[in-house]
Amino acid sequence: MLSVLKNNFLKGVKKMKRVYNFSAGPAVLPEEVLREAADEMLDYKGSGMSVMEMSHRSKVYDEIIKDAEKDLRTLMNIPSNYKVLFLQGGAHMQFAQVPMNLMKNRKAGYIVTGQWATRAYKEAQKFGEAVELASSKDKTFSYIPDCSDLPITDDMDYIYICENNTIYGTVFHELPNTKGHILVSDQSSCFLSKPVDVTKYGIIYAGAQKNVGPAGTVIVIIREDLIPDEETTHVLPGTPTMLMYKTQADNDSLYNTPPTYGIYMCGKVFKWLLKNGGLEAIYKKNVEKANLLYDYLDNSKLFTGTVVKKDRSLMNVPFIVDPKVITDDEKRAELEAKFIKESKAAGLENLKGHRSVGGMRASIYNAMPKEGVIALINFMKKFEEENL
Repeated sequence: MLSVLKNNFLKGVKKMKRVYNFSAGPAVLPEEVLREAADEMLDYKGSGMSVMEMSHRSKVYDEIIKDAEKDLRTLMNIPSNYKVLFLQGGAHMQFAQVPMNLMKNRKAGYIVTGQWATRAYKEAQKFGEAVELASSKDKTFSYIPDCSDLPITDDMDYIYICENNTIYGTVFHELPNTKGHILVSDQSSCFLSKPVDVTKYGIIYAGAQKNVGPAGTVIVIIREDLIPDEETTHVLPGTPTMLMYKTQADNDSLYNTPPTYGIYMCGKVFKWLLKNGGLEAIYKKNVEKANLLYDYLDNSKLFTGTVVKKDRSLMNVPFIVDPKVITDDEKRAELEAKFIKESKAAGLENLKGHRSVGGMRASIYNAMPKEGVIALINFMKKFEEENL
């Protein structure tokens, strides 16, 4: 009976139509990974059950989570003095968890380069003095401010950045000069898109749903000396047990039931990346895809990008109908709405820009094939010809 159900399920998967999904998150996942997960949905490796049904204390699941950590360490060359945690609550939970665990002097510096950095900055103000060291708000977060000589004071516990800005399409191509202070980075929308030197950070965290796995999991990579012990604790009074990094580190992310299926899927993505050459290889592919799209935008007669060229993200590409070409605001808005409607009909999904900025945005994460970017460019060329 189980084999019949499984075969019927897989037949349905094979018949499904796939679109090019440019969503900023939850986002596209590798088709190969999805098919593997579908194959294992009803019976994971002879266990007779789905990973969704499996106890996180079981031997089978213990292998899944340990294997995921091992593969992530290999991918990123994570040093042994860093802990890898698979947690819940997404990046938003980290907006509070970081200051709760690190703000021993009740003071930290924030570089505000977009909506998520702004939310993190405001959240930190609940726990101490959050200092805005630099901001690009003056130009609608369309650039990364100069961070070579920030007004950092000795008593700041850490310096915080959102490394890739999903909404506005900017990225730190060069890390800020923290003047010896701990760097905390939200890498949600650029995680595993290129090689990184983990030793330059005190904490890296990433919500999985943008470039690694399904929504519901956040990965935290934290240097062990930042996890306080009982004798030298600097966790803020009243910090919930669940939100202490020590609680999670001491229990290998298994203090309570973790997001088991999300971790399983992340683990599959890690293996997919390793199989395809690791972070160096995926970085080359990401550069190639982004260059194709940016080159088109730079030469388009109708569309234009919204980000300063030197600060462009490889992952998130916002663009608009060029106001220098279509000067009437109403006409421009009509054209953008038409573009979004017609692109969807053409199998190009989720190109509408974030509600806070409008326009369009193509998120071209690791799992977006080059063919998807080419299909988008071809559609844009056709749209341009028909509407100019």
